[in-house]
Amino acid sequence: MTKADIVERIHQKIGFSKKESAEMVESVFNILKSTLESGEKIKIAGFGNFVVKQKADRRGRNPQTGETITINARRILTFKPSQVLKSAINTEEERA
Repeated sequence: MTKADIVERIHQKIGFSKKESAEMVESVFNILKSTLESGEKIKIAGFGNFVVKQKADRRGRNPQTGETITINARRILTFKPSQVLKSAINTEEERA
């Protein structure tokens, strides 16, 4: 599913114009992005949690040369689905 698909579904289900739907989707994504950039976590009831975690420097290996290298510290984004979402996904699989 793409951002355009989300805009289309909002347009169909709620009846906003496509322009209003696109602005709403863009606003939501901008809020999510800025919240995560600042290091805050996002918890959406019935959906899951988005958390930014800090990874430390670590040793790695260049697979082509076998040379030991240092992989720099970085921030990563993790998502943990809620039990409600997990149940919904598993219920869908059982119906198929």
